[in-house]
Amino acid sequence: MTKTRILPRLIVSDPDRASAFYRDVLGAEEVFRAPGDDGRPTVVELRLGGSSFRVSPAVSAWGWASPRDLGGSPVLLEIDVDNPDEVGERMTAHGAEVVVAIENRPYGKRSGRIRDPFDHLWIITGEPDFGV
Repeated sequence: MTKTRILPRLIVSDPDRASAFYRDVLGAEEVFRAPGDDGRPTVVELRLGGSSFRVSPAVSAWGWASPRDLGGSPVLLEIDVDNPDEVGERMTAHGAEVVVAIENRPYGKRSGRIRDPFDHLWIITGEPDFGV
């Protein structure tokens, strides 16, 4: 049987800081780290629920550019959570910026968009809050 996984890799200015951010605000668990010759990680793998993603430093010689290098992020990362408001508040408390407010949407979800401190864009989504 063949094992196949997709592991998105977020290119960031500081993998250590990014790993700490995703652990603190999303509850991700660091499961792998490969240090480079200078001691800085070349890759950090994080597990979030049943999914994994990686963070690596921007390295222009390898063609690895961060959203800041590109003038914005060409990718939206979507995370489905129990309480999108709580996750959005934790993200902004740790330096993220609200792009689109988290609110009930006409398509039956509560969602909004957040730009993390590394300029990656996240859609935070969950079930609607009918008490709002």
